[in-house]
Amino acid sequence: MHLEFRHLRTIKAIHEEGGLARAADRLHITQSALSHQIKGLEDQAGLELFVRRAKPMKLSPAGMKLLRLAEDVLPRIAALEDEFLSLRKGRTGRLHIAIECHACFDWLLPVLEAFRLSWPDIDVDIRPGLQFEALPALLREEVDLVVSSDPEKLAGVDFTPLFDYEPVFVCAADHPLATRPWIDAEDFADQSLITYPVERARLDVFSQLLFAAGVEPKSIRQVELSAVILLLVASGRGVAVLPDWVVRDSARHPSLVTRRLTQTGITRRLYGATRAEDTAKPFMAQMLKLSRTEPPKLQRRQG
Repeated sequence: MHLEFRHLRTIKAIHEEGGLARAADRLHITQSALSHQIKGLEDQAGLELFVRRAKPMKLSPAGMKLLRLAEDVLPRIAALEDEFLSLRKGRTGRLHIAIECHACFDWLLPVLEAFRLSWPDIDVDIRPGLQFEALPALLREEVDLVVSSDPEKLAGVDFTPLFDYEPVFVCAADHPLATRPWIDAEDFADQSLITYPVERARLDVFSQLLFAAGVEPKSIRQVELSAVILLLVASGRGVAVLPDWVVRDSARHPSLVTRRLTQTGITRRLYGATRAEDTAKPFMAQMLKLSRTEPPKLQRRQG
């Protein structure tokens, strides 16, 4: 038996309207076309689907089975159509984010809270992009947005500039380097450097300063959380280099001192990498906009 959605809609309409004429009007077809459709359906089933002499028109036991099927299937089809419409209009979708910047959680979570208020139906998830290759995962559609400070030329990938930040040196207020107006690469040679648990190439202090100077810190200690890094630095257990948004509040703490790296400072830029076909989607555009505007606001409020 070959059933189509229109057959289920016909059964439901006749049952609810109680006659062919009103059901035909509801379905926007002629009464003769509706009668022909019913006959064809009954020929397939080999059973009568209606008690024709009854007024209003009633379903036979076989017709009732089809009605129950219609009442189960049609609402699910309508819900799916609404979901597809929402996807086309950008109201729903998936936003799985990979972060190549370990400290980005400090500004990303407030951004996601602002995003959630405008796009509650978007499925949001965060995957630290430090445990896998984030950009290949973006191309494989395993994630939808990669936050990175290292743009690449990749076909089909857009890198949208988000905002600039400055990696800054942090030490205890009584540390010998606290009296310096700025910190050079050579100053790290006899220091215990506290970093995030990230490969060196992804740490600004190495990629932007120490590699070029050929300087190796006395020791390196890896710590997951920004707050714990700052606690250890304040306790004199070592020094650190952190993005300025991490230390804005802490810069006012009497136990900590921040200094620029080199006399002129170092500026870095964060990017949002997206598949080219996704960049202009309304929810993605909103996420990129929030990621450009909210972190600088946070920095100004803290500064």
